Amino acid sequence: MDNSNFVTINEEGPREGFQIESASIPTSDKIALIDALSLTGLREIQTVSFVSPKRVPSMADAEDVVAGLTPREGVAFTGLYLNEQGLRRAIATGRLHIEGGISLCASPAFLQRNQNATPEQQRSSRRQMISAFQEAGIDITYGSVSAAFGCNFQGDIPLDHLLSTVADIFAIAEEFGLHLKSLGFSDTMAWATPLQIKRTIGAVRECYPDIEISLHLHDTRGMAIANAYAGLEMGVRTFDASVGGLGGCPFAAHKGAAGNLCTEDFVLLCEEMGFETGIDLERLIETARMAERIVGHPLPGAVMRGGSLASLRKAKLAA
Repeated sequence: MDNSNFVTINEEGPREGFQIESASIPTSDKIALIDALSLTGLREIQTVSFVSPKRVPSMADAEDVVAGLTPREGVAFTGLYLNEQGLRRAIATGRLHIEGGISLCASPAFLQRNQNATPEQQRSSRRQMISAFQEAGIDITYGSVSAAFGCNFQGDIPLDHLLSTVADIFAIAEEFGLHLKSLGFSDTMAWATPLQIKRTIGAVRECYPDIEISLHLHDTRGMAIANAYAGLEMGVRTFDASVGGLGGCPFAAHKGAAGNLCTEDFVLLCEEMGFETGIDLERLIETARMAERIVGHPLPGAVMRGGSLASLRKAKLAA
């Protein structure tokens, strides 16, 4: 278990949020939100997704968004790519922090729907991606599993099947002589519960005691903050989150579903539990309100409405 007092939060709102929003959101607004996020103390911000604009029209301006960002010392801008073509587009921007990884999906049904591929085809494509990373001189440092806890199209993901998927990741890494430092689990369709989070992390740690674990949690069923708390109790110290609760997979979420673990809500939780995040919560709250104005509809984040407890305590002392 990681007993450190610092929790790393990787912001994914711009990519997770804007990919599921209307394609009519101006590029300038996307850039403005990312620039504002970069001033909050966040160290990593996932900005865009390099995918087919036919499938995800809201990401058609990915290169333009990246080109317009203001570089910020200590902040890494990243992008999402699912194949070699997307990777080449990300590299071509010359402005993104790129790390290689081996990503597999635990649900064959979702994999078919999301990427039109079978597990065998995905494993083959991961090997091709590793070669592409190596040709570009990019270090391959992590593994990740999507649909790790359950799937709207397949049902529950049994723990033994999840561990088998993880084993496939490490087997592919071994083929290429790679040493992975971290392993991420995505609750892509919000099936996880706190008990399941604890059981999964415990089982993974039994098999891979030295691997760093991260969590990517969705809030469709209101479980994201509870699952994050369970992760913290199990020693997880790296989480993905989305400002205002933006996001949700466009091929998985039902209409009106909440997005990802809300960044400002999670920062408040961490602060009240005595963890450090390096994030200015008050500034982040203002940025969450900015995100809500940009998308033009209410976002599910709670702290942007209720305010931080620190500010309320300060007001009480001043009264």
